Amino acid sequence: MSRIHGVITAMVTPFDGSGAVDLEAARRLARHLVETGSHGLVVAGTTGESPTLSDDEKLTLLGAVLDEVGDSATVICGSGSNDTAHSVELTRSACRVGAHAVLIVTPYYNKPNRPGLRAHFDAVAEAAGRTPVILYNIPSRTVINLPPDFLAELAAEIPNVIAVKQANNDELGPIDGLDVLAGNDEIFLRCLEGGGVGGILVASHLVGPEMRAVYEAATAGDSAVAREANAGLTGVYETLTVTANPIPVKAALEMLGLIEGNLRLPMVPAGPEERATIREMLERRGLLVAGGT
Repeated sequence: MSRIHGVITAMVTPFDGSGAVDLEAARRLARHLVETGSHGLVVAGTTGESPTLSDDEKLTLLGAVLDEVGDSATVICGSGSNDTAHSVELTRSACRVGAHAVLIVTPYYNKPNRPGLRAHFDAVAEAAGRTPVILYNIPSRTVINLPPDFLAELAAEIPNVIAVKQANNDELGPIDGLDVLAGNDEIFLRCLEGGGVGGILVASHLVGPEMRAVYEAATAGDSAVAREANAGLTGVYETLTVTANPIPVKAALEMLGLIEGNLRLPMVPAGPEERATIREMLERRGLLVAGGT
């Protein structure tokens, strides 16, 4: 079973002016991300506006990205939900399409207890077959936290559960039996320094080479270089939290001419002040010419 590691970009989903998934733009963006430092991509994750994508859209998007970069990057599909039967079907379909791994979020809203969570993850992992499963712990969005002891139990009991995307900054640390991936940009280096294997990231849409440099320095044991490189990215990380993800990163990608910045309701475009903050960050980094349109 292949190891998931490095700079993994949680890819936005491009939409055209009518609100449809723009597969050609998705292909171009996927290729751009791989060429600028990403070891892998997540499609149909939170940053990809998964709550507003139909299953058919998710699978078509997955197929297009696999076709474009699947021979040179790890392509992971977000196939979890708060409905176990739905998660099982979507996971099975994603694996049929060829996903290299699946990302399974903690069931949200219905707040299952531990036995329910264990049964949910067991059923979805069984549907994945031999495909690696990455658990996604993000209590800020799901209300439920998966504590380290429970994550270790799941890893011990379910053979193809191999990693966790840890988006609980307070519980970042080694977990027996699991590779740990940073779930937030600002803890990427801390995760690597604590024995983690990479991160599922947003800022790598914009500063992929720099985040790849952080990863390579950290894994080579060059802490001073890694910390200096990471410190230079703090402003990017902060700017991409000026409002709800993925609004800022989509605005930035639109300013850079990489995609149209369309979102699906209930997500709305960045407002004037937010756009000014995003533009200032891009100009400061030399990604946009100051004073441009």
